[in-house]
Amino acid sequence: MYISRASWSSSNGKVYQSIYLRESYREGPHVRKRNIANLTHADPQEVAAIELALKHKGDLAALRSLDQVHFAQGLSLGAVWTVAEIARRLGIPQALGTGFPAQLALWQILARVLHQGSRLSAVRLAQVHAAGDVLGLQRGFDENDLYANLTRLSAHQQRIEDRLFARRRGPQKPALFLYDVTSSYLEGEKNAYGAYGYPRDGKKGKQQIVIGLLCDEQGAPLSTEVFRGNTQDPKTFAAQVQKASERFGCEQVTFVGDRGMIKSGQVKDLSAAGFHYITAITKPQIEALLAAGVLQMELFAAEICEVQQEGVRYVLRRNPLRAEQLAATRADKRELSVGLRRSVGLGGESEAVALGHPIMPVGDGLGS
Repeated sequence: MYISRASWSSSNGKVYQSIYLRESYREGPHVRKRNIANLTHADPQEVAAIELALKHKGDLAALRSLDQVHFAQGLSLGAVWTVAEIARRLGIPQALGTGFPAQLALWQILARVLHQGSRLSAVRLAQVHAAGDVLGLQRGFDENDLYANLTRLSAHQQRIEDRLFARRRGPQKPALFLYDVTSSYLEGEKNAYGAYGYPRDGKKGKQQIVIGLLCDEQGAPLSTEVFRGNTQDPKTFAAQVQKASERFGCEQVTFVGDRGMIKSGQVKDLSAAGFHYITAITKPQIEALLAAGVLQMELFAAEICEVQQEGVRYVLRRNPLRAEQLAATRADKRELSVGLRRSVGLGGESEAVALGHPIMPVGDGLGS
């Protein structure tokens, strides 16, 4: 038995097909054929199942094997579509613009979310994900195209950031800015911003770059800026004040930075722009204020205390978590010291002299 298909064209130009289940038999010297069933109107899957059974009628056990089944996986769609939809809701495609360069820039963003790799890995990622279908890419690209695209993004960074800021904030300007820096080490030597500096990522002996991130009160990024690797934190601050006042058009806002970021020079920049600040004061500052009588040790209690001096508000409170950490550290040192003294044969009567530690107050300051 076998499946026989016959096609013919009608007078109206349509092509029809007939499907029969047939068998061949011999009648004398001649081979004859006869139709067993007309399968023209049968379900195509049923016809395929009959064909498969007839093909393996000598060994039906083969039907249970997948050796002859070939699988092919198409391009992955779900991950790319999901991240692209989030980018659309955030207004990223509109901020990047239109055309092939904008599509490449968007793919670099999506690829960075899906897999944090190099430009070459982004190219390979597009070969297994439906990047072209989702983003509407009309032609292929390689890593050289992506590197050239980074140069374009750098040239249009301010315009892109301004578009994202306008879409996110509208007429409502932030009343609070959060700013901090980090660093990223470099393996190569030829980098315009590469220099030796304080390694925040722990990679000593490597050139690095310093990256500043400016966020609004909700922690949403507004702007990034790259500085030379040996740039100190306060040196990056003036540019952020200028962004807030001139580019973003903000007035009467407050900057938040750590004690190493906002110092006397940065306070002057903020005052000139009419801005305020929130930062933590250092231990030498606390000692100076204690010596001047502005602060007293009794003020560092469980309840929050506020002291004002020359337009600066100091908000004080004893930090119970920090107190526990210091107590644990002193206990570890005491145990280590006792063990060392016993190992060298010293008496325990000298422990009090060796383990005395002055307790220094720790406080945070608010300034405006």
